[in-house]
Amino acid sequence: MYPGSPAEEYVTARGLDDSVSARFGLGYVHSALPGHERYRGYLAVPYMRPAGGVHGVATVRYRCIADRCVKAPDGRYFFQHDQKERHSEFHPKSGKYLTVPGDVPRLFNTGALIKKSPYVVLVEGEFDTMVWDSIGIPCVGAPGAGSWRNYWLPAFLGYKTVYLVAEDGPGETFMDDLAAKMPNGRSMRMADDMDSNQIFLKYGAQSLKERLSL
Repeated sequence: MYPGSPAEEYVTARGLDDSVSARFGLGYVHSALPGHERYRGYLAVPYMRPAGGVHGVATVRYRCIADRCVKAPDGRYFFQHDQKERHSEFHPKSGKYLTVPGDVPRLFNTGALIKKSPYVVLVEGEFDTMVWDSIGIPCVGAPGAGSWRNYWLPAFLGYKTVYLVAEDGPGETFMDDLAAKMPNGRSMRMADDMDSNQIFLKYGAQSLKERLSL
């Protein structure tokens, strides 16, 4: 279930239209099978393999979009006020995402790695990945520094440039570490501690392209 759901409202507010949500297979957990009740009310983000088929979905991550975590008292989303969401206040152990027990870290949007392009963007997070993809820039989402796997590095070695985009200090440290391992890596930080999605909402797609001099 997705159309008309809180997940659709949230994703649309993030500036991503129906074509983007359909391409990435976004969903909403309205009801759940026994054992999956913890995911009820969450946005479902599938990690899809580009070849498709019966094993086309590698895994699914579930993102909290509960009003108390994502909306300010005036009913608008925290990101619309340039504020951080408040997941840590209500579920500090799990954070904003849940995954299936035993799942391993993965790259998001690996289909970008088989597109013909001299460059690729690497960011943290699914929403930033979807934003870059929606404006025609191949982009892959990486997990945080603690979840990075060095066996992913060969997938990025064929590019002229890998733009390693960070939004804040810890993210910049992570991307600097990756740049030290990638001969073609170029670490950069967005302005004012804003992520790519916030830049897109506030200044538009052209501002993102100009950051890469594209």
